[in-house]
Amino acid sequence: MASHRSPRRTPLPVHGWPARVTVLSAAAASAAALAPGSAGARPADDPARPSAATVNSRIDRLYEQAEGATEKYNATAESAGKLREQVETVQDRVARGQAKVNRLRGELGGLAGEQYRSGGISPSVALLLTADPDSYLDKASALDRVSSRQSLQLRQLQAAQRELKRQRTEATGKLADLEQHTRTLRKQKRNVQRKLGAARRLLHELTPKQRAERERASREGGRGQQSGDTPDLGGDRASSGRAAAAVAAAKSAVGKPYVWGAAGPSSFDCSGLTQWAYGKAGTSIPRTSQGQRGAGKQVPLSQARPGDLVVYRDDASHVGMYVGNGQVVHAPHPGAPVRYDPVGMMPVSSVTRP
Repeated sequence: MASHRSPRRTPLPVHGWPARVTVLSAAAASAAALAPGSAGARPADDPARPSAATVNSRIDRLYEQAEGATEKYNATAESAGKLREQVETVQDRVARGQAKVNRLRGELGGLAGEQYRSGGISPSVALLLTADPDSYLDKASALDRVSSRQSLQLRQLQAAQRELKRQRTEATGKLADLEQHTRTLRKQKRNVQRKLGAARRLLHELTPKQRAERERASREGGRGQQSGDTPDLGGDRASSGRAAAAVAAAKSAVGKPYVWGAAGPSSFDCSGLTQWAYGKAGTSIPRTSQGQRGAGKQVPLSQARPGDLVVYRDDASHVGMYVGNGQVVHAPHPGAPVRYDPVGMMPVSSVTRP
């Protein structure tokens, strides 16, 4: 009699899922690291020293590149998460399929044994059994003594075995895809870290006064207003109740740190903030800024209403939420917390109303 015990589902391999890495505040870290006269800082009058404008331009470009790389990382992480769920589903089906095969084998073996013991066979077969018991099944088959019930169970067992093989092949393929996504995540993570590290090193090229000026300009956003202040949002009304709820959630995150790859509730990157805000409003939108660009109706910037997603740059590598009165709430870059800024702070690619 075959064992009826169902197999355990094979656990997922441990891949060391890439941890989300908190990016330290670049401005704060550099200010602490380089006091006037610190080792490694070049004198302000060094003729080989690039101008503050040049350094700031390079830093901004690195942040832009890092943000694009972060959105690629987010997209890969989202795909890997879906693959992980699919692998678990397929492995569950494999476990159930193996249990079915075991059960059918047991039933078929039990039926054959019962038939043998009961003597429910013709005298001619009984004589054959007496002469050579070891060849019972072969001779019984040759004499067409396999019952219709046995035939049905044999077909069921064969079908179950074929399906189990297909499911195992599917699971193997998805596991291979998951391994590839994990390797891609590690590569993208290193790419982001390199660009952010280069930006931090460039910050060290600035004098303490220049760093303070950069930080002040970054926080003011060209409006003469600190990020901790709440701007006058005017009388603009959201396009829907859920949009209004998303705006309220985004505003509640003002002041929380930027962390690449983070989607709340204590830290955010740009698309993580908008996804989290709409999630708090009961609406699911894609994880990346590129995905969010296509997550609703496109409207002209002149018709933007609170709750609309403002996507920036041709590659859609940054996104913020319009909150009215020409303002967005967004997670800018490492070292800058979630804050209000003018909607035209950088080139607008599109405006989407989820």
